[in-house]
Amino acid sequence: MEAAAGDGPGVTALQRLAKSTFVHVGFAFLAMGGWTLWANHAHGLAAAWPPALAQGAMSGAITLVLKRALEAMAARLPGAMAFVVPPVVTATVILAVLIGVHRMIGTPEIVRTIAVPWSVSTLYAIVYAAVVARGRAGAAIP
Repeated sequence: MEAAAGDGPGVTALQRLAKSTFVHVGFAFLAMGGWTLWANHAHGLAAAWPPALAQGAMSGAITLVLKRALEAMAARLPGAMAFVVPPVVTATVILAVLIGVHRMIGTPEIVRTIAVPWSVSTLYAIVYAAVVARGRAGAAIP
């Protein structure tokens, strides 16, 4: 695969795809929507599809917002607070949104449905917040 005009030397199409926001959002939609479809399949497809589509949409939106939210919070917090507060805040907000939406639409298996999306987003938040805070701390050392 060749690089497109404007990419640096040696950048492949696969590398461009890996950096694509559209690809990340689409992957989140399909992966977490698919998980939700499976988590609710015992209740029949008619009951499983609405939660799957809702979870896919929420996961896509979370993918768009989470990285920027973590960066913005970490930039405003001193020291160890930048490691702890951003993932706690995002995990809490995401959990509340997932529970609220799935209760509102009548998802049959709420706990099973949100277990994977919430765990993945929370783990990402913990790791990424640490990377951002550590990078900022390292940049501050002369």
